[in-house]
Amino acid sequence: MSKNKADKEQVISTDSHFHVGEQEIQSRMGVRESMERFSKQVIASFIPEQHREFYKQLPFIMLGHVDKKGWPWATMLFNEAGFVTSENNKKLTINSKPINGEPFAELLKQDKQENTRIGMLGIELSTRRRNRLAGHITQVNDTAIEIEVDQAFGNCPQYIQMRELIRIDSDVQMKPDVSSITSFDEKTREFIQNSDTFFVASYVNNKNEDANINEGVDVSHRGGRPGFIRVDNDNTLTIPDYTGNFHFNTLGNFLLTPKAGLLFPDFETGDLLTLTGTVEILWDSEETEFFEGAERLWRFKIDHGFWMKNALPLRWKLDKYSPNTLLTGTWDEAKNIQQAEAEKNQWQNYKVTKILKESSVIKSFYLSSVKNRQPLFSAGQFITVKALIDNKEVIRTYTVSSSPHDSDYRISVKHEISFDDNIPDGILSSYLHNEISVGDTLQIKAATGDFTFDAQSERSSVLIAAGVGITPMISMARYALIEALRTRSRKKLTVIHAAQDHTQRAFFEELKEIEKSSSGNIRCFWTLSKIDDSLKAGEHYNHHGRINSALLQAVLPLDDYDFYLCGPPGFMQATYDLLRELGVNDQRISAELFGPASLERLSDHATESFQQIPVAKEAIVEFTQSKVKQAWSEDDGTLLEFAEAHGLLPEYGCRSGQCGSCRVKLQSGKVSYNQEPQTSVNDDEVLLCCAMPAQTSDDGIVKIEIDI
Repeated sequence: MSKNKADKEQVISTDSHFHVGEQEIQSRMGVRESMERFSKQVIASFIPEQHREFYKQLPFIMLGHVDKKGWPWATMLFNEAGFVTSENNKKLTINSKPINGEPFAELLKQDKQENTRIGMLGIELSTRRRNRLAGHITQVNDTAIEIEVDQAFGNCPQYIQMRELIRIDSDVQMKPDVSSITSFDEKTREFIQNSDTFFVASYVNNKNEDANINEGVDVSHRGGRPGFIRVDNDNTLTIPDYTGNFHFNTLGNFLLTPKAGLLFPDFETGDLLTLTGTVEILWDSEETEFFEGAERLWRFKIDHGFWMKNALPLRWKLDKYSPNTLLTGTWDEAKNIQQAEAEKNQWQNYKVTKILKESSVIKSFYLSSVKNRQPLFSAGQFITVKALIDNKEVIRTYTVSSSPHDSDYRISVKHEISFDDNIPDGILSSYLHNEISVGDTLQIKAATGDFTFDAQSERSSVLIAAGVGITPMISMARYALIEALRTRSRKKLTVIHAAQDHTQRAFFEELKEIEKSSSGNIRCFWTLSKIDDSLKAGEHYNHHGRINSALLQAVLPLDDYDFYLCGPPGFMQATYDLLRELGVNDQRISAELFGPASLERLSDHATESFQQIPVAKEAIVEFTQSKVKQAWSEDDGTLLEFAEAHGLLPEYGCRSGQCGSCRVKLQSGKVSYNQEPQTSVNDDEVLLCCAMPAQTSDDGIVKIEIDI
């Protein structure tokens, strides 16, 4: 990455927790100013009390260091829980020594260790909790290492796999055996490719003459699905970089000192593989597009390393992968996607793997690529389907109702009946409903279309559909749900579906499940033209009759929305006209029509956005019981959403301030409610589901403490 001198002068701050490399990448990603503000609250020059207690309970820690030749290494130190102690909040004592023959052991044998920089990571795999610090060695003796702390901060558990710790009896633990390597043999390649976790050490070159650089070493966790590391040849790895905390400690170090130390633990055998080498950040690699979840890539080239057999008296049993990990890809999948993209304009064979009845008139067909190559698509797009019916090729387009994150295409087709001999609408739908079975094959052309969901927009979105027009909307809703988990987005989404009656209402249960899983970010409403006595208002439907202004005003709070419409032409025009009458700007309305009909639009200038209830722009939120202290901004939503985004699971019920299930103690600070609570709440209490930090009268950073 290159920047001219003027650019660097804009991003460098001499009074900062971040060095030049970190600042430069934060500027590139558009988070520089916010990270500088937040860092002064969440990065401490001492060890917070909860971190001191956390380190005491660990049976192992990770250290990052640099040898005398300038190569970084990641090291694991271990002992009985309690081997890490702190007599005060600036000092740590580690009562452990590294394995003889590994790089850290060699470093400690040298005469002078004072002021040797280290990075430290404490991680508890059973709870997915981790904290980090940077410091320097002040003393080494026969049994312990003393460290003075320079910086300390917490980390989120995004890509940490949950594992159960198992300690091996010392009587059966074999003696460690250390051997050196300079390239990857077949066994090493296979081990790395099957790994789901490694640790990476990086540093800023202490000899750098730039006075604005804060010297130091860092060690960090990296996780993904097995196959997320690609072994390119016998000395090179390519690794995806996922959405993180925006500190960019590792990449910032890479930018200034392009070297890394990697440590791969074998959780089943206790072996360790430690490597050191050079790195390159791949900012604009085309491969990034095809790797699910990757923001960018980086490449590691080994200089040398060590296999340490029987290194640990510890084992771990995999419990489950992190939810964030499951939303990422592998290199095999990326290769298949890239090949599919190259062939996307060609007819491809897809096998029908499942058929589900969604309503009295709609069936869903799950389609899997015979070549295991499904190209990329956007929520809202359609695929083209071809079938041979009565010796004639029939081609139709159907909106994809699955999410771009799903492994298969899903189309949801309404059965249209027609008696025209000139292959009218209904020929292919009748064939699909009456003739196609699981195991049959259809020819597909990749998804396309301009009716797509803008997940990057900060505005709330409203999806309004009638009949089978729900198909692109269910894709958008599924996509929004998964993206919220992957990126911690708090984008609001409202789905309104109109149907003739409850038998023709598709995806009712699926949308209810999406709504339930969305932490209150997605709401769904159903309107029916016909109802009977078996249906309960509020449970089976929300409105009787057509969508009208009263319904929209009742379910949509004052806000600036993006609207998406899909359904029959008459419905589309009526709904568009209704929105225009309510003052919605034409540019805020996207529409997908069925058939050749067009939508008569009336363009105008942008309407003014509605004012939301004022809250703090940013704050520091501490959950005292959970020992979590993180920076909050208004995009993070309510305190319940914020807690859930950081791995906490507070109790809740209605998510609308009515039931009081999410009431907890507010230990300090003030909150603002985005709606009037319908249940009583004392001044020292807070309803998490509808509260956000309140702005204070001064210009200082808002701080609140909550007892969860």
